Amino acid sequence: MATKESQAGKLVRGIKSVFKAPVKPASAAADRATPLQDARKAGIEPTHEMLQKSAKEHMFLHFTRHSPYQKADMPIITRASGHHFWDSTGKRYFDGISSLFSVNAGHGRERLAEAAAKQMKELDYFPLWSHAHPAGIELAERLISYAPKGLSRVFFTTGGGEANETAWKLAKQYFKMTGKPMKHKVLTRAVAYHGTSHGALSLTGIPSMKKMFEPLVPSTFRVPNTNWYRAQDDFATEEEFAIWAANRVEEMILFEDPDTVAAFFLEPVQNSGGCFTSPKIYFDMVREICNKYDVLLVADETIDGFGRIGTMFASELYGFEPDMLVCAKGMTSAYAPIGALMISERLFEPFKHGTTLFPHGYTYGGHPVSAAVALANLDVFEEEDLVGNVARNTGAFRATLEKLKDLPIVGDVRGEGYFFAIELVKDKNTKETFNDAESEKLLRGILSHRMFEEGLYCRSDDRGDPVVQLAPPLTIGQDEFNEIEQILRGCLDEAWRAF
Repeated sequence: MATKESQAGKLVRGIKSVFKAPVKPASAAADRATPLQDARKAGIEPTHEMLQKSAKEHMFLHFTRHSPYQKADMPIITRASGHHFWDSTGKRYFDGISSLFSVNAGHGRERLAEAAAKQMKELDYFPLWSHAHPAGIELAERLISYAPKGLSRVFFTTGGGEANETAWKLAKQYFKMTGKPMKHKVLTRAVAYHGTSHGALSLTGIPSMKKMFEPLVPSTFRVPNTNWYRAQDDFATEEEFAIWAANRVEEMILFEDPDTVAAFFLEPVQNSGGCFTSPKIYFDMVREICNKYDVLLVADETIDGFGRIGTMFASELYGFEPDMLVCAKGMTSAYAPIGALMISERLFEPFKHGTTLFPHGYTYGGHPVSAAVALANLDVFEEEDLVGNVARNTGAFRATLEKLKDLPIVGDVRGEGYFFAIELVKDKNTKETFNDAESEKLLRGILSHRMFEEGLYCRSDDRGDPVVQLAPPLTIGQDEFNEIEQILRGCLDEAWRAF
């Protein structure tokens, strides 16, 4: 008579059967091939439809509302040349914002690709951790040759936000090392953007961008920006307003106690809010105030640098010398990621002695390939005098855009170099702006879609009052200014009539 098998017996028998079973070979890479891989292996270029399907299933885009792509197509950009790019349907667009204030030398520069390939063959990668490499050394020297007087050292990052993060950390360590350990607070300007990491986002003066990530790094304080268009009713001249704004910096330092304030970060031309400029007296006063209270002045030139404003760095245009300067985007014209923090020798001095080090860095900071691309890009700048092109044409660009002021929706045109904003209003006489719901409809419901449909890529933004921003490649001239103005005219007129 058979005996009933125990539970333990069943378990042992099951384990033995697993080990007796033939071992299946590990899946080959081909078994894991994706539909796009399969298409390419078959010699078929993925179609627009294939790319759409894969993008919607796998991509998590930056700063993007994904809900529209549940029904509509996602723009998929496939190639670029000069100041144009093309999508996967073959449609051409004018790159009116240099992709992200970045492609200063224009798209499709073969020599930059060749510089990258050459560097990869010689030295593909090595970190700047206790070592250096020729491309990094040469680029550091080149940057300092362009930099405002007094800057002598370069700390490489992979972008502007990381460089702002680095500047804040360096300021705190510097003051701890030089007998002022309480100096750790930083000032920035209202509506200013300085990055998305926890430190850089803490510097950012845009509440809506910070809300979902709070609590952030403490000890950051806001002072007024220099939005002259919105201040004109309260001051007789822009210079008077600039003096008032600079005095608010001193007021905040005193309120927080100078012994606790380490740095003041500012963009010479503030991006967020719409290209806020300032008279030279503002920078003169801010520099003097920072000197008075031993507060480090940090120029964030992530966007303003590399010719965007008509000088290599905007600090030069406005005639002030920062203690630190942040730069990125245009350094390689975005052909490869890189950023940098340039500092004065005073800030480097404590690191020359003993066992002191700055315990901070990035894996890809100063990547040799990015550095090689940056050097080739700066050669293009010099050979084609791109910075001079901006300086010579900024007046014509401004004048062309100011033609749009005859439209009832255009309240202000402001900026410098090849960096301008057009502020949109409901009433030109009173400067009444659009409320949140109206701005949503205007910018995302109408304007952004229509401009893109008409073949113009630029930024419509309402982190302050609603604006359209332009930052085209530094290679363009009057013909392209006219093209931009004509497309904007039609789209802005249509948006106004929709209200």
